[in-house]
Amino acid sequence: MALVLRLIVNTLALWVATLVVPGISLRESVDIYAPGAGAVEDQISVPTLTALLIVAVVFTLVNAVVKPVVQLLSLPLTILTLGLFLLVINALMLMLTSWITGAVHLFGAEYVVSGFWAAFFGAIVIGLVNWVVGVFLPSSSRN
Repeated sequence: MALVLRLIVNTLALWVATLVVPGISLRESVDIYAPGAGAVEDQISVPTLTALLIVAVVFTLVNAVVKPVVQLLSLPLTILTLGLFLLVINALMLMLTSWITGAVHLFGAEYVVSGFWAAFFGAIVIGLVNWVVGVFLPSSSRN
């Protein structure tokens, strides 16, 4: 239940980041190819909620698998900067999510982050949304 709740909160946070940060967007189209011809016949739009859920799954997996390793390896730098380097790590995780969704095109959903500063401010927005929503969740669901 906690994983599903985290997925929903990440979906909301990623959506808010696309609205607030100018360099972050969500592309959501699937190319349909003509049989045998190999040419693009039409484009079908994936519903925004589905695309956001797909991106949120990738983002949640990146944060669960890759982020702890990066945090451990950068622990001296994080201590030296009094924790401010965690913002850079969060921005890198957002850029990694953008790269994965851009390379794989899961069901046509692609989360586009245009550069480091867009990722940096997007990570701040996502962190703030996670914090604000986390305040309203019961304490047993946050763990």
